[in-house]
Amino acid sequence: MKELIKQIEVVRSKLDGWRRLSMKEAQTRATIIDPILEALGWDVRDPDEVELECSTVDGRAVDYGLKINRKPVLLIEAKPLNDSLDDVKAVTQVVGYAANAGIASCILTNGAKWRVYRSMEKCAAPDKLMFEISLDSRESEGLSVEQIAEKMWQFSREAMAKGTLDTLGEQTFTDSKVRKALDDIMRDPPNPLVRLVNKALNDETVAARRIRESLAPIWTRSTGESFRQLPASTDRLEHKRRETTTKERRTGRGRRKRPVEYDESIHVTGRPREVVELFRAIERFCHSFAPGAIQKQCLRRYVNFLRGREIFCSMVVWKNKISVYLKLKYSRLAEAPRFARDVSHVGHWGIGDLELSINSLSQFEEAKELIRRSFESIA
Repeated sequence: MKELIKQIEVVRSKLDGWRRLSMKEAQTRATIIDPILEALGWDVRDPDEVELECSTVDGRAVDYGLKINRKPVLLIEAKPLNDSLDDVKAVTQVVGYAANAGIASCILTNGAKWRVYRSMEKCAAPDKLMFEISLDSRESEGLSVEQIAEKMWQFSREAMAKGTLDTLGEQTFTDSKVRKALDDIMRDPPNPLVRLVNKALNDETVAARRIRESLAPIWTRSTGESFRQLPASTDRLEHKRRETTTKERRTGRGRRKRPVEYDESIHVTGRPREVVELFRAIERFCHSFAPGAIQKQCLRRYVNFLRGREIFCSMVVWKNKISVYLKLKYSRLAEAPRFARDVSHVGHWGIGDLELSINSLSQFEEAKELIRRSFESIA
């Protein structure tokens, strides 16, 4: 891990200069990607461990085939440093190579940005994006080098040998599919579920029709779900359909403008699956404090969670993390998490003086107590 942290710091310090050189793919690989892979424990000079120009089942080749026991477990397609990685054809290609070879995960990278895909999922190639990591300090503001290294370590040789990346991918995409299935079930509860609830109630005076009518509202209040289909394509990343037709306007002299509320899709569309599921987990946690009494307010840049008129949590959803802002004083924390910082003198969206840069469910577990304390401060 220490070598990886050192290598990330080297890339960060030289990145702007390298970009001005308009480095081609071969130089990007030699200058950035190969040293990063070496720091992750992969010997790029050993063909039994890293096969360069790895052959695919259709007779083509992918730039790297990383192997455990001489068997490919992860494919990596490299692009020039200044490539945006947004070409759907390139994404489809590397995901297809991995899926056809029965390899669960693959990576598309330009050296500075690493996008990890779950190739075996049944959805459009861009929607198979599991998580994204950027070594550019401007794209990963709020994340420490150690946090970035921890994220990248999930596709280190050590972690791949343990199946860490496969486990994470399976959990992330399964959570998403189960949540959607429950959403569909609660929208129109099937008779077996109604009968099961009726049996658990052990109350003959409650009619099945009433149970059916109660399930959807209860689910909505407890999870914040609103039973709408969100756009799934990254082509609609800038989708801005508003949840209401309310426009910003003055309601009278001296009054503030009413904030425009947006559909939450502008915050989650095109984001990696892990980030979306992290957003859902934090959302459910906020609603759990007072089921039915917590409101979610989606603004252009961030999402607020309120009880009454009091905001206790704001979230900004990025591609590689979620910034959570709380009504707490950093100076009053007995032991602040390493992903926390004082923003009392820093401009930021949302409320509060404490920022938590969360990029994994494990960090969210550490953050729960602080989110709870912020809610209790307004309750």
